[in-house]
Amino acid sequence: MTPRVTKLVLGLSAPILALLMAFLITSAVLAAAGDPVGEVWGQLLSVPETRNVGNIIDNATVLYLSGLAAAVGFRMNLFNIGVDGQYRIAAFVAAVVAGEAWLPGYLNTVLAVLCAMAVGAVWAGIAGVLRATRGVSEVISTIMLNAIATALVAYLLREAAVREAGSNVIATKTIPEDSRIPNITISDGPPVVDIYGFVVLAVLAGFLFWFVLNKTRFGFDLRATGRSTTAAVASGISVNKMTVAAMMLSGAVAGLVGLPILLGSSFSYGSTFQSGLGFAGIAIALLGRNNAVGIAVGALLFAYLNEQSNPLQILVGVSPDIVAITQGTIVLTVVISYEVVRRYGVRMEQQAVARALEQERDDERAEVKA
Repeated sequence: MTPRVTKLVLGLSAPILALLMAFLITSAVLAAAGDPVGEVWGQLLSVPETRNVGNIIDNATVLYLSGLAAAVGFRMNLFNIGVDGQYRIAAFVAAVVAGEAWLPGYLNTVLAVLCAMAVGAVWAGIAGVLRATRGVSEVISTIMLNAIATALVAYLLREAAVREAGSNVIATKTIPEDSRIPNITISDGPPVVDIYGFVVLAVLAGFLFWFVLNKTRFGFDLRATGRSTTAAVASGISVNKMTVAAMMLSGAVAGLVGLPILLGSSFSYGSTFQSGLGFAGIAIALLGRNNAVGIAVGALLFAYLNEQSNPLQILVGVSPDIVAITQGTIVLTVVISYEVVRRYGVRMEQQAVARALEQERDDERAEVKA
């Protein structure tokens, strides 16, 4: 095989091996629990209906942004565990700004999006500054900032929210209709199926992620610093500045995570606003190998499993929590399989070099004898 074909085969073998291992391990767990393995996989792997496809795309849009936010940090060798707190406080600020309607129409929407990104960047930048100036691990600081963000948003929500009459749910002011991002219809039905219009901005965010990291000087400096801080310093890169910049960029992307829900369905931030999206993004970034396309595939896979697991309890009598086991297993097996394939690829390259050197020596001996 040619080197290009070999690289392609190795690249495809890693995810295939990971999915196969995840399938076998999850099946073993189901069998040990006495659950019907065939029926569970039959439900999970069945073709979703159109309305389910809409839910999958909506969920994947949110998870994709969360994965991008985590991946920015990973490419710098920083572990931004604080995406969950960053998107919560950013979504709250965006809801307050949009609800006040200081600007007309979509200008109000743009202002809310920019405020969300700015707040996310500042909140993540705290951990970046602590890492750059005091050597505080970003893992510890971002976890602590998650708790602070949750408490702070809960307090501010009580102060700024509007309580609906006869309801225990409190929320910010409702975003005006002319400031909402319209959904995109993918099926005229019945039933009519819409997806978040924010999916367009999510695709744009993925393109910018790829472009900035791979086609700009800033992206080169970020990747170089992530690979070797010693080499980065030797080439004149300020590691401290890159640390803060990378964390702020990661936080800015994290600020977008809650906006598809806010501007596409809930139209306010309340006590029932969806949580836990940041931690899922970490797993998806690992699954996608911090690549924009890979993260998209990982987000779609997680969203698909989440959607297909909803009727498991009713149709099969199995807890949908089995999907959490499957997702966790996929992440672990991906890490293991990629490392196995990488080592195998390195071994193949070493053997190829050894054969080339041996052939060169044989040719030299033949010339001397001639």
